[in-house]
Amino acid sequence: MDPILKAQKSFNGVQIIFLSGEITHSVLYSYENMIEMEINVSSLLEHPEYYGVNPDGRIVRTDFCKMDLHSCEE
Repeated sequence: MDPILKAQKSFNGVQIIFLSGEITHSVLYSYENMIEMEINVSSLLEHPEYYGVNPDGRIVRTDFCKMDLHSCEE
């Protein structure tokens, strides 16, 4: 799983910047792709660190496995 470094809204979708090994990649995902992957776009834009990219290119939410990202304080 490759960590997402940045997510930025664009006209046609969301530009995702992620780290694969030592190489930074930038991929545009359409809103249709996000819906198919069941990704909450507003959550992804606010907290890209909660998400990762699988080897098959799918975006998945990963913070459920990272307790240091959770806080009981609002």
